[in-house]
Amino acid sequence: MQELIIDSIRVGLRHYRRVVVLREKDTERYLTIWIGADVADAIAFRLQDITVARPQTHDLMMKMLEDLGGTVESVEVNDLKEDTFYAVIHVKQGDKVVDIDSRPSDAIAIAVRAAVPIYVSDEVMARAGIVLDEDGQPVEDVADEAERRPAPPTAEELERLSVFRDFVSGLDLDDLGPADR
Repeated sequence: MQELIIDSIRVGLRHYRRVVVLREKDTERYLTIWIGADVADAIAFRLQDITVARPQTHDLMMKMLEDLGGTVESVEVNDLKEDTFYAVIHVKQGDKVVDIDSRPSDAIAIAVRAAVPIYVSDEVMARAGIVLDEDGQPVEDVADEAERRPAPPTAEELERLSVFRDFVSGLDLDDLGPADR
């Protein structure tokens, strides 16, 4: 399990959706999670110490937890299924720890209010973590790139494609006219 810190909250230029950018505490590996605008605002308000007139949903959840004798210990992004992240909020209540299923965005909003660590499972970070170069662009993992590269064609496939090679080589391209039209 790796500890993450909130690097930033950004707006996607294509769809104007929000993304929270988390960074591994001691490295330059990142995890990006798309989140709703309302939760993005809830996280940003708390990070920027902005107060609003009425309690927001995550403030209400924190108050309820406290009134019921619970304290948030940490949150964890613990799974990734079909491009959807899952999280749990670890709450200590008396002598026991209760894991509460949560959307990652809500777990992060709770974590910033409770000032507790945000963790990610090693498996999720291995699958979805990215390393950025000095220009902020993702660095392709050499092993991943080799897996995505198609295998060279087999002799049988080359034989089947030979009909196209013969066709193209038989074209008389001189009859097409001037090249700079």
